[in-house]
Formats: sequence, C-alpha cells, structure tokens
Amino acid sequence: MESRAALIVNEEFETTQEPPQPLREFWGYFSANHGAVAGLLIVLAVLLLAALAPLIAPYAPDLTNPSVFLKPPAWQAGGSSAYWLGTDAIGRDILSRLIHGARLSLAIGMAVVALSIIVGTVLGLTAGYFRGVFEIAVMRLMDIILTLPSLLLAIVIVAILGPGLMNAMLAVAVVVLPHYVRITRAAVIGEMAKDYVTAARMNGASHLRLMFNEVLPNCLAPLIVQASLGISTAILDAAALGFLGLGAQPPSPEWGTMLADAREFVMRAWWVVTFPGLAILITVLAFNLLGDGLRDAFDPKLKR
Repeated sequence: MESRAALIVNEEFETTQEPPQPLREFWGYFSANHGAVAGLLIVLAVLLLAALAPLIAPYAPDLTNPSVFLKPPAWQAGGSSAYWLGTDAIGRDILSRLIHGARLSLAIGMAVVALSIIVGTVLGLTAGYFRGVFEIAVMRLMDIILTLPSLLLAIVIVAILGPGLMNAMLAVAVVVLPHYVRITRAAVIGEMAKDYVTAARMNGASHLRLMFNEVLPNCLAPLIVQASLGISTAILDAAALGFLGLGAQPPSPEWGTMLADAREFVMRAWWVVTFPGLAILITVLAFNLLGDGLRDAFDPKLKR
C-alpha cells in the first residue's frame, strides 16, 4: 500500500510540474561555460560603448591639439589626466578614437555577416533542396573560394574595386560566404529526410513554403553560431585591410587604420599601437568565446 501511494504521489507530482522552458534550459547550458558568459559581457560592453560613443567619448575623434603630440597615458611620466590613454602623432585623443572606432568596427562586422548570411542561406537552401546540377555548380564555386587564402582574396577584390570601406566590407563578405553556404546546405539535406517534410509535401505545400516555412527554421541554430563567430572574422579581416590601406581611410577611427597610422611611432610611443591592437584582440576573443558558448548550448551532443 505504501509503495502504491508513493507511486500515486509521484504521478501527481509529475503531472503538476511546469512544462519545460527552452529559454531557461538554453541559458542553463550557456551559463555553464564561464568563458562564454565573459565573452557575452564584453560584447555587451562594447555594444554599449558603440551606442553611446558621442556621450561617453571625452573628445571628438578627429579633434586635434597641436600642444599634445604623442602625449603618453595618464599613469606614465609626462601624461595628463585629460588624455587617459594618451594622444597620437597629431594630438588626437586615443580613448575617444577607440570608443568611436568600436561603433565602426561593429558596424562592419554586423553588415558583413548580414550580407553573407542572407546570400549564403539562400544559396545553401536552394542547393540542398533542389540538388542536381545547381548544387554541384554552387558548391564547386564555394570550394574554389575556400582554396584561396582569405586575406589574399579580399586584397585582390579590393584592388579591383578600389580602396574604401564599402568595398572592403564587400570583399570580406565574399570571403566568408562559403561557410554559410556549406552549413546551410548540410543542415537542409539532413532536414529533408525527416517525416515532417514528407508530411508537408503530401499536404500540397509549395517549394517556397517547404524551404522557408518548414526547413529553414530548423536550420537556424548552426547559422546563429556561425554568425557570432563570423563577426569576429569580419572585424579582424576589415582591420587587416585597414592596416594595409585598402579598407577604411584616414581620418576614420577604425582600429586597423589607427594601427596603420601609428606604425612609424612604435619605438617611441608604444601606446599608439598597443591600445588599438588590444581593442581588436579583446573584441575578437569575446565574439569567439560567445560563439563557443552558443555552439555548446545549441548542440545536443555537447549538452551534459
């Protein structure tokens, strides 16, 4: 009798339990990765700095002061509390330029990812859905792009189109495009063999409805992970192009351009190179940590 009563109590308890909450479960797996949480906090901080740049930055990014050329940081001998991270060769405040540069670098990363994920998703979705000759043509083109060094290909594209921020963004988008095409195609092929797709087809669903209403929503998890990692890649490639003089042009406060302007002062003014480099390093690392945490939370094979 006691065991039967206990069984009845357990059944009643199970029936009164709350239904599973996907968002809470996702956060539980994501927060277990402390590096991912740290990356998320850094990304949010950089986004906040970029959004409030005109209010937070002490000076305008292009404001020059002839009396403070190469002023060291405030804690170093000769520094001033008016310029916490020092000034560059023409008297511009480095802290202000870094804060405004965060807005520019994040805009580059997000624009590149948005463009590449839209084009890549459409190409991968149609290739995985229709297969055949179209799939072979698309995937062989992506293979050709992947065989070329990414930075070298971006340099060639910018050299053809001409230096500039928009052309640099387009070049980086072309470089990262194959990753989204391949991920989407692989996910679509896996979903096409499932029963819900067959049931929707038997109910008379059109090709567009099958692709965008049935299949694509179930392929978003790997795309979200790749997008978070792709932002870091886009920021790094755009900074490399800016450093080579092919991306954002002076006096733009883009971090790669700041590094290029400071090359000749490395030996006598370490701060003009160190702080833009640290900004790139920390931001790219934060997005990579965030992407790792999203992968762990979305992938059921990695859930403990």
